[in-house]
Amino acid sequence: MKKITSSLAVVCLAIILFTANLMASGDAMAATRPAPAFSGVTIDGKPFSSSSLKGKAYIVNFFATWCPPCRAEIPDMVAIQKAYAAKGFTFIGIAVNETEPSVKSFIRSNGITYPVLMATPALVGAFNKYADGGITGIPTSFVVDSSGNLTATMVGPRSKEMFEQIINSAISRKAGK
Repeated sequence: MKKITSSLAVVCLAIILFTANLMASGDAMAATRPAPAFSGVTIDGKPFSSSSLKGKAYIVNFFATWCPPCRAEIPDMVAIQKAYAAKGFTFIGIAVNETEPSVKSFIRSNGITYPVLMATPALVGAFNKYADGGITGIPTSFVVDSSGNLTATMVGPRSKEMFEQIINSAISRKAGK
């Protein structure tokens, strides 16, 4: 009985430490610094550049269609995109470890209207240094305020309410606000 109790205590401690580490790394607030410049081609063949986002708040979301946490947050992201686009906000999706046909199908079936690009070494490299240890899991999101500053790096999915709170803060961070 004593052996079972001590083993259970070790397992519980490991779970607590893992959860604490996950929570600590899940919302790394970045020291406000200029967001990385990036460019690519959207999944529908249009050129895309971060320079087109001047004055907008945005979240760059690294995701995969086969990732359950990514799939769970996409419907909220689609709804938020529709509600906040007129307020100067957009998501940018970066599909990792994917094929173009599967991403196109996923975009259609989920009603995604924000730009989605296929991950390239240049895109991953542009953001890698802003995530503690690099982009090691998905979803990983980078929050950029309307002044063009990277304000947070988030690892793991977010609820609609959390996204809205983050977005409202990012939109209101115009120079002088």
